Formats: sequence, C-alpha cells, structure tokens
Amino acid sequence: MKPAFEDRIYSFVVHVLLLLLAFATFYPFWNSAVVSFNEGLDTSLGGVTFWPRQFSLENYRIVLNDARLLQGFVVSAARTVVGTVCTIGMTALFAYGMSRRELIGRGYYMTFCVVTMYFSGGLIPTYLLIRSLGLFDSFWVFIVPSLVSVWSMIIFRTFFREIPAGLEDAARIDGCGYWATFLRVVLPLSGPVIATLSLFTAIAHWNDWFVASIYINNQDLLPVQTLLKQSLDSNIASEQLGQLDSAAQSQVAKRQTYTTKSLTMATMMVITVPIILVYPFVQRYFVKGVLVGSLKE
Repeated sequence: MKPAFEDRIYSFVVHVLLLLLAFATFYPFWNSAVVSFNEGLDTSLGGVTFWPRQFSLENYRIVLNDARLLQGFVVSAARTVVGTVCTIGMTALFAYGMSRRELIGRGYYMTFCVVTMYFSGGLIPTYLLIRSLGLFDSFWVFIVPSLVSVWSMIIFRTFFREIPAGLEDAARIDGCGYWATFLRVVLPLSGPVIATLSLFTAIAHWNDWFVASIYINNQDLLPVQTLLKQSLDSNIASEQLGQLDSAAQSQVAKRQTYTTKSLTMATMMVITVPIILVYPFVQRYFVKGVLVGSLKE
C-alpha cells in the first residue's frame, strides 16, 4: 500500500534532520583532518573548510619527530593498557561477589557503592589523599584511584546474574570453588560485556588529561592528552593576546611553514587513530554488551 502523504512528509523531515545531525557530528572531525594536512601558515589565513588548499605533511613530520609527544604517547599507551586490564579485572571480581545471593549484606554494600556515583570526596580531600598514599607524581596515580568502576560493576553484576545457575552448580560438583568457577566458567561466558566495558574504560584512560594536570609534575609522566591540552591553551592565549606583531610574524613565516593550530590538529588526528583502529573489532559486542545494563533482576 502506498504510504500516506503525511507519512512521506514525516519520513522526509526525519531523514533531513538525521543528515543534519550526521553532518554536525562528522564535520568537526573532517575539518580537523583537513587543517592537519594543510600548510599551517595558509591555514592561518582562513577559508580552509572541506579540502586542503595547500597540501602538506609537514605538520605530521614535526609531530612524529617530537620526542616529548612520543614520550606522551608511550605514557598514554601504558596507562591505557595497564589501567584497562586492572580496572576490568578488579571490577569483574567485585561484581561477581556482589552477584552472589548468599552474600550477607550485599544490599547495604550496593547502597554504599551507588552513593559514590552521586557524591565524590571533593577535589581537595582527594588531592590530600593522593599525596598521603604516595601516588603524587607517580605513574600509579593513573591506575589505583580508578581500579573499580561502580557503573561497570553494576553492568557486570547484571550480566553475571543472567548466567544459568546450573553451569555454576555443575562446576561445584566437579570440585571448583568460587575462584575456579569465576575464572573457568563465568569469565569465558562474559566476552561481550568484557569487550564493551574494556573499550569504554580504555577510551576513558586514553582521553583523560585532568588527572595528570593535577597530580603530575614530572614532564616525563605527562600523557599525550595533557600535552595536547597545554598546546590548545597556548594556542588560545596566543590568539587572544596577539603576542607577535606583524613584523615578527613575517620573520617567523620565513623560517617555518606551520603554526600552533596546525600542529595541534595533526596531534589530535594521531591521537584519534588508535581508537578508530580498535573500534571495528569490538563493535559487534556493543549491542549485546550495552543492553545487559538495561535488564532488571
């Protein structure tokens, strides 16, 4: 049956709105890529929108040869890998205990956990705690404070409770205790939720710049996101204060073909690549993994 005129109008409006939303989402990324591949000084003249006007790889050459940025990439990669493994491992173990109906007082424990999702300890008390624990200016300040995620624990807990009890009973009959059951039965069945939460956790670690800006003074421990934030702040300050006069700018133009903005955009593109490469491999787990959190007991 031919759709009614009102239905066709509705469908047309919905498609137009979705196209506009898709464009608004994708264009900033595309423009950043275009600027990163355009000559820096030409970009400063404006008008670079959908395609590089003067194509150049100079920005990427400088970024990839910057020892400080490369060190930042190493720190970010190490933090992401170690942090993701530790957080997922500790959170899954905690969630398995919370999913056991025989755990006495689990309702109270759950209440205490949920409260921490709405009320934090505050920036200053947290800062003092970090210093008292000896984590200040240490790599482990990236790992220890985020070892357990309550949000991830709730999703893990819901997933674990959906596993048929008969499987665990069979493992117990075979002589497995709680630990062996968790490692040999529960975790192998939890691939979708582990993959989904691992990606979320990895992205959170990879994109975080705030922790290092507060708790790290050692320049060798700064992740690349914090270095990028410093570059953005420097770029904004330079534009607002107009630190270089026209004569100085002409002298700089004779010596270089890049600007702070062009280098910043190139850095942003390089930082984004790892996430883009990893995403396709875990995308198939998303629907099943995310829907787990919507199930009610």
